[in-house]
Amino acid sequence: MLLPELRQYFEAAGEKSYRADQVFRWIHGGLTVFSEMTDLPGPLREKLDKTFYIDTPTMLRKQVSGKDGTIKYLWGMRDGAGVESVVMEYGHGTTVCLSSQAGCRMGCLFCASAIGGLERNLTASEIEDQVLFSQLDYGRKISNIVLMGIGEPLDNFENVMRFIQLANHPAGMNIGARHISVSTCGIVENIDKMADYDIQLTLTVSLHAPDDETRSYLMPVNRLTGVDKLLDACGRYFQKTGRRVSYEYVLISGVNDTAYHACLLADKLKKTGSHVDLIRLNNVSERFLNASSSRDVKAFSDILKSKGINCTIRRKLGGDIDASCGQLRRSGLR
Repeated sequence: MLLPELRQYFEAAGEKSYRADQVFRWIHGGLTVFSEMTDLPGPLREKLDKTFYIDTPTMLRKQVSGKDGTIKYLWGMRDGAGVESVVMEYGHGTTVCLSSQAGCRMGCLFCASAIGGLERNLTASEIEDQVLFSQLDYGRKISNIVLMGIGEPLDNFENVMRFIQLANHPAGMNIGARHISVSTCGIVENIDKMADYDIQLTLTVSLHAPDDETRSYLMPVNRLTGVDKLLDACGRYFQKTGRRVSYEYVLISGVNDTAYHACLLADKLKKTGSHVDLIRLNNVSERFLNASSSRDVKAFSDILKSKGINCTIRRKLGGDIDASCGQLRRSGLR
């Protein structure tokens, strides 16, 4: 529940509205039982316990990278659904990569998350629980959120936006909107809807090809709108929010890593406020695609930079525990 909704409940129940603020702080601080909310009267705690429940995930598995300390969690939800999330350390703070759905129906050819399809959407609280309980286990404050795990965030739009409002609230986890990134494969109508919220989020688009033929081969969702309409929506997002759009580009040998692709990508992005994050394809055992060579990745990057496109090559974290981009999946749950 958002704080105004919680206040409305307390007022309707004949309680002081400030009780909602107390409960809100307790819940988003990680307390899991009403009986321990010590600044509430005993009868109110009993009433809350009979009326509500505080959902908590079960940690089914925790893996720690021996190379860089990245942590991957497998969380079990109340109904048996399970998702993975990843905690990573960067120079600018601790980042958690979250799942927004149990499974995914987008069918991207290079991604483990789509294997087995979509089981269901996660609720706003199930998304936040990944932040909250990762933070409690890790023992450090989470400062950055990336919605880049299992699922397509804009395919679960209402729950994702509710989660963002909860995580961003000063009385909750108080994570600044500029420290929250939402990654999408390109659901155009919901990119426009997200811009209408006027929250200073970072929009990250999984682009992976600058032309319709290649992108539709890799990402079936492209057949709905095409690259140009997607980039138009990103342009509108930039114009409305002033926030530079980031584009993820997984480099796949012989598929999307040629000089032609680099030049076309630069041409299509040159008029937008954008950044390109180049990612060398990570291994997924069920897929038949191969990563571009380090030489080809550098050549691709050099072409973009020579044409004035801001780009970086993403540092690989958690590769030894299958925690890198495209490797999260529903696994070991049933």
